[in-house]
Amino acid sequence: MNWNLKNGKGRLGQRQIGAVFGVGMAVILALVARQSWLAQQRAPVVTATPRYEAAILAAETATPGATATATLVATRTPEPTATASPTPTPTSSVTPRPTATPTRTHTPEPTATPRALPTPDGVSRTVRVPILMYHYISQAPAGADAVRRDLSVSPELFQQHLEFLRERGYTSISLEDLTLALQIGQPLPDKPIVLTFDDGYRDHYEHAFPLLQAYGFSGTFFLLTSPIDEGHQGYVTWDQVIAMDAAGMDMESHGYTHEDLQGRTRDYLIWQMLGSKEAIEARTGKPVRFFCYPSGGYDDLAASILHELDYWAAVSTTFGDEHSSDSLFELTRLRIRGTYGVNTLATLLDEPLPEAEP
Repeated sequence: MNWNLKNGKGRLGQRQIGAVFGVGMAVILALVARQSWLAQQRAPVVTATPRYEAAILAAETATPGATATATLVATRTPEPTATASPTPTPTSSVTPRPTATPTRTHTPEPTATPRALPTPDGVSRTVRVPILMYHYISQAPAGADAVRRDLSVSPELFQQHLEFLRERGYTSISLEDLTLALQIGQPLPDKPIVLTFDDGYRDHYEHAFPLLQAYGFSGTFFLLTSPIDEGHQGYVTWDQVIAMDAAGMDMESHGYTHEDLQGRTRDYLIWQMLGSKEAIEARTGKPVRFFCYPSGGYDDLAASILHELDYWAAVSTTFGDEHSSDSLFELTRLRIRGTYGVNTLATLLDEPLPEAEP
């Protein structure tokens, strides 16, 4: 088209073109502005997503501002809660199982059989019941010192002792039987005897236990629980303790470690007396009611703490075989030495001597 810009038509066409051009530019600018606005609206969404995911997956790896930190904390709050829900599930199924075993055994004990000493009937009694005190039931090793040899009764000699006791009509009883006889007059069999074994040595399980069973006697074993916990090879294991208890032997306390209890603090005495008591009860499911003073050492405080801890009585190393209802925490015993044959045992028990010393 050939426009003549000087005529009126040419001038009118120029205005129309300018108007069209202006409208077009306005539309373009409007589109550009809209695209920019849309981009600004999308930007926070694109940026926020990786930050949130990083906070959930990487646990506080990002370091956003204060607002973002609050958002992460609020977002992560359900996460520990959700995690804690499955966690109590194994805990409730695992923790109660080991805990329930001692708990079930301990809870009935005070309810079914009160640990407190039976109420005395007011009668003062004295009974003669020999309590024999053994230590090692094994041959003393070569090179052993005099103390070790003195404490060691060979299995062969121990068997001879049991044969003698059975032939002379002795019946083994428990310390509970003796205590009830003193407190409330519970009858005892003819010629009762208590067989005690101190310290919890391994040979008690290997030699004393099977021989007692073979000859129809029961025994009272005073255990040091620290060496058992430590797995000391010279002492019984907890499995062996459980086996002997199940077979009718009495498992009682000799303390946690073998320490003289004279002149000790209250806390120390409770640590020695209560810790070992609870350790044995947790394995056997039966109350521990009797204590053996390590090395025979004790004082009034030690005896009173035992009474507070629901022990019924305690044995000493003091020589004797007569027991009083007024001295339950000072029961006497007859020490059996490694050199004591059947004749010496008969003398201790005021029995006629056998024909020949074995």
